[in-house]
Amino acid sequence: MKANNNKKVLVSGSIVYDRIMVFPGLFKDHILPNQTHILNVSFTLQRTDESFGGTAGNIAYNLSLLREPATLLGLVGHDFSRYGKWLKKNKIDFSKVNQSKNDPTASAYIMTDKADNQITGFYPGPMDVKYCSLVKKIKNPSLAIVSPDFKTRMIEYVRLYKEMGVDYIFDPGQQVTSFTAPELRRVIKGAKVLIGNDYEIKLILNKLKLSSKKLEQLVDILIVTKGAQGSEIYSSEGRIAIAAVKVKNIIDPTGAGDAYRAGLIKGLISGASLQKAGQLASTIAAYAVEKQGTQVHKFTLKEFTNRYKQNYETSR
Repeated sequence: MKANNNKKVLVSGSIVYDRIMVFPGLFKDHILPNQTHILNVSFTLQRTDESFGGTAGNIAYNLSLLREPATLLGLVGHDFSRYGKWLKKNKIDFSKVNQSKNDPTASAYIMTDKADNQITGFYPGPMDVKYCSLVKKIKNPSLAIVSPDFKTRMIEYVRLYKEMGVDYIFDPGQQVTSFTAPELRRVIKGAKVLIGNDYEIKLILNKLKLSSKKLEQLVDILIVTKGAQGSEIYSSEGRIAIAAVKVKNIIDPTGAGDAYRAGLIKGLISGASLQKAGQLASTIAAYAVEKQGTQVHKFTLKEFTNRYKQNYETSR
């Protein structure tokens, strides 16, 4: 992809309040396997934290750290004001986000025990699909990312981007299982980039009954992320292995994938090589795992550049 000086990145996906609850014990000590048909259990929490999250919110936040302008797309509820103030503070354009007066914003309720087992409840928020048509009114979009969201909206975004001739990154994430095989093939075919972790890509291969080579032929670029093992980029240039950036201390891997996607977008929009785009992506992902929460890490561009150079321009 060539650099575009009149660039505009469109970021769609979930915009969520993450409500994290920490249980200091073990779930297994309080749940009787042979009595789950009459399950009635209460956990006394050590602490609760609320943070701003969601795939689209996280990607847009990371793009703001990289000083890359992006337009956030999504639907939120009547309780959005606190999140809106946060986006404004971080100079994120959410002028196209639609607010419902009747529904609350999407929320994830995540309870974690001391063995890192999780029990999660997710409320998806407003589920309108007609909203997606507003992308036709946005001038000069050069790249879009369709990240995990209400499935029907994801399909509609892809349809519109194909109709408009807009390059898009398809990032199905945890929504892979909700797509039928025909739906998944339709949204993947023609994507500029298909990205997922190694487990998600295996699910796609199984659902579509394809080999890795056949999947590569459906898109321009296929990216497989592997956490601490780095990532792999497949294109007409062949396979490019991206080493993971050295991390000081892994605190919370949640949101690292969204940070990676922001770094990738920065690289693609800037006209960087696929190798450099992957390295930029890996660099910002390292910041994300070193903090608790998905929109907590910060850095200056100088700090980011130095870390990139330390990992990729000097001997490792």
